[in-house]
Amino acid sequence: MPYARNADLPPAIREHLPAHAQDIFRAAFNHAFAAHEGDPRQEAAAHRIAWAAVKRAYVKLGDAWVARETPG
Repeated sequence: MPYARNADLPPAIREHLPAHAQDIFRAAFNHAFAAHEGDPRQEAAAHRIAWAAVKRAYVKLGDAWVARETPG
């Protein structure tokens, strides 16, 4: 199910990612979810793709997600 706003994201994502990382996750998830329509693993694929997008821009240091200096 696509997410209309960050407040709709699962608690594990909302409570641990900074707002910008949530924006990245939501946009990537929604795009991947639409692109994988009809795939029985649609939601799982969208979550994997969304996390990959977040990890390109952010890195986890200890318990905090911090923006990379140069995404990628």
